[in-house]
Amino acid sequence: MTQISRRGLLKTGAAAGVLAASGVPLKAAPSRGGTLRLGLAGANTSDSWDSRTHSDSYMITTAHGAVFDTLTQVAADGQLIGELAESWEATPDAKTWTFKLRKGVTFHNGKAFGADDVMESLNMHVAEGAKSAAKPIVSAITEMNKISDHELSLTLAAGNADFPFLLSDYHICIYPAGQVEEAIAKGIGTGLYKVESFDPGVRTVLSRVDGHYKDGKEGWFDSVEIIAINDASARMNALMTGQVDAVNRVDFKTEALLKANPMINIFEVTGNQHFTFPMLTGLSPFDNVKVRKALKHAINRQEMVDKILLGHGAVANDIPIGPANQYYAADLPLNDYDPDLAKSLLKEAGLDGLSVDLSASDAAFSGAVDAAQLYQASAKAAGIDINVVQEPADGYWSNVWLKKPWCACYWSGRATEDWMFSTAYESGVPWNDTSWENARFQELLLTARAELDSAKRREQYYEMQAIMSAEGGTVIPMYANYVDAHSTKLTNSGTIGNVFQMDSSRIIERWWFA
Repeated sequence: MTQISRRGLLKTGAAAGVLAASGVPLKAAPSRGGTLRLGLAGANTSDSWDSRTHSDSYMITTAHGAVFDTLTQVAADGQLIGELAESWEATPDAKTWTFKLRKGVTFHNGKAFGADDVMESLNMHVAEGAKSAAKPIVSAITEMNKISDHELSLTLAAGNADFPFLLSDYHICIYPAGQVEEAIAKGIGTGLYKVESFDPGVRTVLSRVDGHYKDGKEGWFDSVEIIAINDASARMNALMTGQVDAVNRVDFKTEALLKANPMINIFEVTGNQHFTFPMLTGLSPFDNVKVRKALKHAINRQEMVDKILLGHGAVANDIPIGPANQYYAADLPLNDYDPDLAKSLLKEAGLDGLSVDLSASDAAFSGAVDAAQLYQASAKAAGIDINVVQEPADGYWSNVWLKKPWCACYWSGRATEDWMFSTAYESGVPWNDTSWENARFQELLLTARAELDSAKRREQYYEMQAIMSAEGGTVIPMYANYVDAHSTKLTNSGTIGNVFQMDSSRIIERWWFA
């Protein structure tokens, strides 16, 4: 077998490059103590400890960022490091991966961690009837072999140079074998914090585990209270009045007030987060590529960046691969705002005009309703009548997304191109929110996944992005920076992760009180 080091995995064509990150100056050495109070958007009354269902920031931060562990994780500086896996190696074709697991780890109920827990946790995602966004990752595994209690091998149907990255997915939390249902009911993981109380969509209280394998490295708070505050104004007010110590998704409308407060710092990083308007391409009129192209030329992208993000982002070109990805195709022709071209495309589709519903809620992203209304206004010049349907925030992800023909959505992006494409655009995957099919795109997806030559891989990913920008079923007008805020009482290492918001959703583990 060929050993691929964590640093080497990033430096070679076998994985994406180190992600850009920015942060605040290191203020003091880490110290233990205190209760961290977080005010987070992205909570739902349907939330649970079943990581297969996690889709928004509240549960992602609380579960994989505190209560549970994954096999690997992307560190704040962008390097892939081990979590429950200490090391890994692959055969030259990247088809069989052997993982050595961490010893001396226990679940919160006292059960010892081992290979059986990993195998049962992986099988959860491909169980009959399971609805997991990680199914495309796990279904690629054709064979699992337990070598010992702390070593196992995973064989894939085809080589995947990014496979260790994929196992850091927040859906693939590790549960105790034989006790999965209980663990989901009570929140039993191997993470730094155990569950004291959990009121879905309202509040979660966690306490620090004693004798954890991350002692001295992470986990500086004695306890954590995570409060669900979906309303942006209420969330910002909670921070300004000292009710919470940190919040996600800064409301740009009140950004000036936050900046004027000497007790608050705003932290912003550029990642691959993008705001989208996906269409179900199996339904009329979105099954017509001319209609999809018309809608792409009927949106004023720069206006979106200026008015919705207030400059905290960049224009996007209907591709989910972002500026922090290694193979981002920045030089593709832009689907710019061109009402006359949109009209012409509709005529080619046999239409004199178009009337469509667009479902939106600020649960999708902050300012989503305003963005939909801007879209509505810009599309009128193209003869397109967009009826904006304002949907309830609670239950948006279960009742609207993947169900309504056209809606607002957001994606945090992924650390590698294949991870993003295979999560949301591979044929048949649960989170393919457009159901878009393109034979050449799917062919390239499989070819690029196993390609170890970086130059060839770049060509393949560029072609995929070109196909998607021209024909895909989602309008992606803008990349949005992660903009969060915290009390000056909090500090961190000086480097903030940009895979997700709130220090890659690991603020609970990585930060401390100054």
